[in-house]
Amino acid sequence: MRRALLAITGLAASTTALVVFKGSPGTTQVAQNLPSAQPVNPTPQDVDPSVDPPADPAAGAPTPSVAPGAPSSPKPSKSAARPSGTRTTTKAPAAPRTTTKAAQPTTRRVTGPGVDNEYGYVQVQIVVSGNRIVDAVALSLPSGGESDIHSGDVSGRYDGTGGEVVQKQSANVNTVSGATETSNSYKQSLRGAIEQAF
Repeated sequence: MRRALLAITGLAASTTALVVFKGSPGTTQVAQNLPSAQPVNPTPQDVDPSVDPPADPAAGAPTPSVAPGAPSSPKPSKSAARPSGTRTTTKAPAAPRTTTKAAQPTTRRVTGPGVDNEYGYVQVQIVVSGNRIVDAVALSLPSGGESDIHSGDVSGRYDGTGGEVVQKQSANVNTVSGATETSNSYKQSLRGAIEQAF
């Protein structure tokens, strides 16, 4: 334990000596990375910088002077002993992180896949708010002849904010009597839309 303590103390002392004897502060990596700044109390051109400036009568205390050739920095720097062979660098402060996320749209439309049956083409779109279905609409249903009547029955049963899709919140809706093919195609497209939404 004593040897380890002596080794650490010796390493710190030799590193400090190396840093001190390395050269002037203007040539070190830290000094190169610091931004240049004006002296805290610049001396006028007609005043001898080796003479302390007169005391400020309003403050009641002498104003500190900057020694010629001394490096000035906007804020005090901390010096720490570094093992030899390592490079000291200054890192710019990170920008503050924002914790708020971009607002998600409150509602979104999701369209299910199109489904063909022997009577025509069926495609359904749902409107989702959060994790709930708030509306459903058939974008396409079979048309022509009796298909118009059956498609109207399917749309009337399933579509809208008060339809069976919104009430059951799933594709497990009842089949419309007399429109089995159209009902099954509607459910298949609806199931695809729900899978995409959730």
